Amino acid sequence: MSESAVTARPLRADAARNRARILEAAAEVFAERGLDVTLDDIAAHAGLGVGTVYRRFADREALIEALFDDRMQMKLVRLRSALEVPAEQAYEAFVEVVRDMCEHLARDRGMRQIMLSSVYGHDEVARCRDEMTVIGDELVQRAKATGKLRADFEATDLAAIMLMIGAIADFSSAVAPDLWQRYFDILIDGLRPQAAGAPGLSVQAPKCGPALALDDLLLAMKGWRPAAVR
Repeated sequence: MSESAVTARPLRADAARNRARILEAAAEVFAERGLDVTLDDIAAHAGLGVGTVYRRFADREALIEALFDDRMQMKLVRLRSALEVPAEQAYEAFVEVVRDMCEHLARDRGMRQIMLSSVYGHDEVARCRDEMTVIGDELVQRAKATGKLRADFEATDLAAIMLMIGAIADFSSAVAPDLWQRYFDILIDGLRPQAAGAPGLSVQAPKCGPALALDDLLLAMKGWRPAAVR
């Protein structure tokens, strides 16, 4: 039975409590270990039998959809709000929303995988991810129109920034969980256009090549999985 069929009718109080415990446990396990865990792992963390988990969620994919759909919807609301600021504040709104996203990704391994790989999440999660791509492009264009964001920056560069921040979070979480903020600031400094002749990055295209095309980004997302947690 699908998750939608399971939740189509009201749950008994004990079933509702178990479902809430499963989702809470899944959020904790996914945040720490990523999405490549089993329903057995989640059941053990919740202190429930695995059969109880399977009665509420047909498989891991159904659980991922249930947990991350709401979270992705909240991120969409945050992105849309950044489009509503006055045009002259578009760059600052862009930086702030990217910082918010990176902070969430730095603290949640599962969310990083949902955002940066199309291997995980279908239906509503995939739809939200697609809408984020469209909104992200609009945020970038508005920020560039202020003259404060380098002209060669593209929306697909956002995924690379988030991947870098996620790698730093993985590397330093045990000793310096906020280290990602230092490198986020360094990255943001590199996004500002430089005056002609000034030290730092040139306003011209980087010698290493242009940003990924959207089709290439989607292809990379389809094939990317983070290293297994040991």
